[in-house]
Amino acid sequence: MIFFNVCCEILHKITLQCKFFFLSTDEIMHQDIIPLYAADIQDQLKKQFAYLSGGRGGDGCPVITFPDYPAFSEIPEKEFQNVLTYLTSIPSLRDAGIGFILVIDRRQDKWTSVKASILRIAASFPGNLQLVLVLRPTGFFHRALSDIAFRINKDELRMKVPIIMLGSVSELQGYIDKTQLTEDLGGTLDYCHNRWLSRRTAIEGFAQKVKQTAQILQSFGTELAETELPNDVQSTSSLLATHTEKKDKMKEDIRVAVEQGDDILGSITKPSKVAAFLLFWPLPKVELSSFMQSCVSFQVKAALDIVSERLSAFTDVGNSSSHVEHILKDLANFEEKSRETVAKARMLASERDAFIQSNHYAVDSIIPKCSELHHLCDAFTSETERRRNHLNKSLELHDLLEKSMKWCDEGIYLLASQPVDKCQSQDGAESALQEIEKFLDTGAGNKIKELNKIYREYAHILNEDLKEHVQKVFQKQESMEEMFQKRQVSLKKLAAKQTRPVQPVAPRPEAFVKSPCSSPGNETTELHQSRGGSTMDDEENLAVLRQHVMNELIETERAYVEELLCVLEGYAAEMDNPLMAHLISPELQNKKDILFGNMEEIYHFHNRIFLRELETYVEYPELVGRCFLDQMEDFQIYEKYCQNKPRSESLWRQFSDSVFFQECQRKLDHKLSLDSYLLKPVQRITKYQLLLKEMLKYSKNCEGAEDLQEALTSILGILKAVNDSMHQIAITGYDGNLNELGKLLMQGSFNVWTDHKKGHTKVKDLARFKPMQRHLFLHEKAVLFCKKREENGEGYEKAPSYSYKHSLNMAAVGITENVKGDAKKFEIWYNAREEVYIIQAPTPEVKATWVNEIRKVLTSQLQACRACDWIDCLHFLPMNSPSRNHIRNTKKMEEKKADLEGCGSTVAPKYPEKGKGECAHAWSPPTKHCPHCSMLVPSALSLGLISAFQCVVWTGSKPS
Repeated sequence: MIFFNVCCEILHKITLQCKFFFLSTDEIMHQDIIPLYAADIQDQLKKQFAYLSGGRGGDGCPVITFPDYPAFSEIPEKEFQNVLTYLTSIPSLRDAGIGFILVIDRRQDKWTSVKASILRIAASFPGNLQLVLVLRPTGFFHRALSDIAFRINKDELRMKVPIIMLGSVSELQGYIDKTQLTEDLGGTLDYCHNRWLSRRTAIEGFAQKVKQTAQILQSFGTELAETELPNDVQSTSSLLATHTEKKDKMKEDIRVAVEQGDDILGSITKPSKVAAFLLFWPLPKVELSSFMQSCVSFQVKAALDIVSERLSAFTDVGNSSSHVEHILKDLANFEEKSRETVAKARMLASERDAFIQSNHYAVDSIIPKCSELHHLCDAFTSETERRRNHLNKSLELHDLLEKSMKWCDEGIYLLASQPVDKCQSQDGAESALQEIEKFLDTGAGNKIKELNKIYREYAHILNEDLKEHVQKVFQKQESMEEMFQKRQVSLKKLAAKQTRPVQPVAPRPEAFVKSPCSSPGNETTELHQSRGGSTMDDEENLAVLRQHVMNELIETERAYVEELLCVLEGYAAEMDNPLMAHLISPELQNKKDILFGNMEEIYHFHNRIFLRELETYVEYPELVGRCFLDQMEDFQIYEKYCQNKPRSESLWRQFSDSVFFQECQRKLDHKLSLDSYLLKPVQRITKYQLLLKEMLKYSKNCEGAEDLQEALTSILGILKAVNDSMHQIAITGYDGNLNELGKLLMQGSFNVWTDHKKGHTKVKDLARFKPMQRHLFLHEKAVLFCKKREENGEGYEKAPSYSYKHSLNMAAVGITENVKGDAKKFEIWYNAREEVYIIQAPTPEVKATWVNEIRKVLTSQLQACRACDWIDCLHFLPMNSPSRNHIRNTKKMEEKKADLEGCGSTVAPKYPEKGKGECAHAWSPPTKHCPHCSMLVPSALSLGLISAFQCVVWTGSKPS
């Protein structure tokens, strides 16, 4: 700013010397837009069909002269407008606002030209007009003609200001003083148009140079203020060298500008004026030198402002002891890094103090800067200490709260762990009472004694969140202490009972222990009351535990909904924000559905439905299982989300370093990146089964226990379905649509041997003692055999894939549950045992689960066929199935022998070297013999249908 003021002073002096440069110094330096410069229209200005001489009217109005110019009508309109626009932009805004006086010299012209000139000027003049003075033609004929024509055409020539026709320059001097008129108008004003144009061009160039240099200087100052100081010596030296180079360049620009100003001033002033300027110049010159020296001071102050601003960001008082300790550590590191900056500032302030003591020439400007440095250093030190004290108090409070929480948790579990049966005896009651009293003695240093005292002592750090946390901890402490008081009362009653002798009596159904001191009825009543009181206390304790689980369920549900909304608004919605589009790489655009899956659907379900339903059960936690069961179908949306998770994970790893995600995380002030929040739905659906298990643990004798058990089973079923679906989507090589195979029921890895009999030659793969490793997928309509392939990678990319090998249609499948020699093996056979697969499960339990599930599928198919004609069931079988052909043959046989009542005459095909089995179902009569196993089956099923399903359910050994 010193340079700027010096150059403005030069311009001011130039303006005083050249009164025809009307713009003030401030306006020259600060006008943002100058339509034209003299250099731009220099050729047009040289024609001199209009000029600004510097003369003024009586009220200070600028005078623009239109001299006699024979080719006035031939001037191009663009040039005419450029010159008028430029001339009217020269005077200051205040002078231009008063209005211009136009002097139109047409003494040597004709009236027709006068009229045309006036009309043209009136149509194109861009400024305000105060008065128009016209020197009319001097010839007798044209003078007379002009008087008559002017009166006739007065309305046509009407302008917003008066037009006065003058006959001579003497009349003109009656309106404008002689000293304000140029010599060609009879005045004494010294005006040379070429000289004016040359100086005007030079001054405008100088003003531009000064303005540019001032802007560069201002930018450099801003850069110094905003530059973040590095932490190492090498970077600091590099930064200092860069700033020094810029400073030297600006110093040269300033020198050139000052020399240019000196030259212009010297060319327009007299020697006395130059001498006066030389007397004026030393002080600004010294100030310029001082400015360059103060750059270091400015840089130090800017660095001090930056560290002060960063210190102001330490407003968080933490949400736990570990969090506060982390903030304190960050504050200590920040203070260490800022120590050098503060030391430089104090050293610089000490140097300025020395300048003040030595009566420096710029003492008036040094004193406030020095005081400011001292103030900033002291303020930074005191604020740092204040922040540290606040954090220490916060750490003290959080330690107290965590101790109280831990004490309450230990107390609750102590009550829950005391066995009810042992507390019924006097010794057991006394032992439990001692445990409680011993535990309560530990509360002196662990619990919150007075809530109001906490509020008073920590008032300066208690924000709304922390205050709410204190209240919750205190309420939990009070609830726990109330539980202990009730338990103590009950235990004291049990411990106070005296042992009485027992007198045996004759055994009767209503026998009881008789005391010589009391009647049997009184003793029995007292015993029942004692036990009833203890049971009531246990129920109260369980109720408190149920309420704790319910509170955790609702609180975590609310937090979960808020986190989903935060991700949807802070990330997903921002991908559609036009203002953020430039941060998104082209490969990431239009990938929102892949990245976020159906998270929005999950959010709407929890926010609009599930959370509201949960809140209605807050007073009845043992009944919350019904809430889960009512919404169980909606939980299926998690399967879609989890199936999309591998694609989302892969996309995130590809673009995790994107500037877009970093900017979104900064705006949200998240400590964790987006991938942590994309995992929330998977974590949440897993959390429900843990909470339901806890609730069921404390609700076994409650009304809603069955619903809780059913809800837990359903949630575990959803988790299994989600897990199975994650494996299903990894199947590769299957040509059809997996969805057409029905619901995926089971999946798992097995050892598989094959024993196929195809054509005339028996191919026995069973001879291969080494089994094949296969991963089986059991659907409602087919079972798929796949080969598991481990993949290399990270995250979901490391999950295995399954290469499809073949499949079996469940409509033509049979099973043999037991295979001799191994309790873990069972058989799946196909098309009248043309294909036999011996399956070895990892454990007998896994085998039993699979066999039961397959039995359910086959049984459901049989039950479905009972309800329809046997011919309608043909669609279950492949077109080329031998069983389908057998059905057709059997139909023809039934048509020929309509009176056939049994199948005793039919010879069932035999399987060589196989044992004999029996059908699993207990079929009801009337019956027929199965053509394959000769067992009795319901006659409601045709022989062809039974043959088609290959004796679908077996127990025991293989059929013969």
